[in-house]
Amino acid sequence: MKDILKILESENSQEKIRILETLHNTNNVQILQQIILRLNDDSIQVRGEAFNALILNQNKISKILIDNLKSTNKNIKGFIALVLANRNEKSAIPEIVKLVDDKHAMVRSCAIGSLGYLKAETMADVILNAFSDYNLDVQKSALQAAIQANILVTKEKIKEISKNDDQQIKNLLLKIKK
Repeated sequence: MKDILKILESENSQEKIRILETLHNTNNVQILQQIILRLNDDSIQVRGEAFNALILNQNKISKILIDNLKSTNKNIKGFIALVLANRNEKSAIPEIVKLVDDKHAMVRSCAIGSLGYLKAETMADVILNAFSDYNLDVQKSALQAAIQANILVTKEKIKEISKNDDQQIKNLLLKIKK
């Protein structure tokens, strides 16, 4: 275990990737916490392997993941919300909702996207309110979430977000109008 922790804390991305590929079934709390910390690694490949290791882990790690939604690190908060969504952890919805007002747009976008992926229809107001976010990526996430969760979007909300001249928003609006 000490060797695993040493590798995960090292600067060697290739070694971290190699070891992360083997950790998808660990239930060791120290190792899980190190995997979670790799969600903020400088290497996108390391972050991806850490993400995969957490999604593929079939142990009961939800509590550890949910606790990490309170991290001060935006990458950890955002990616953990997505991990929980990919694990279909509907019990995490109340904690994910708390991230919708985060100061970081990336975290807000991930939280809204997670709610949509979890088909959190009960969070319709939260998702619809995100249409008014100043950040375009958050607005896109809100549109996609509304589509995924099959949330009814009023003509007023459609008109409000239609003011954006973004092609992706226009494409998402076409899906909503259907």
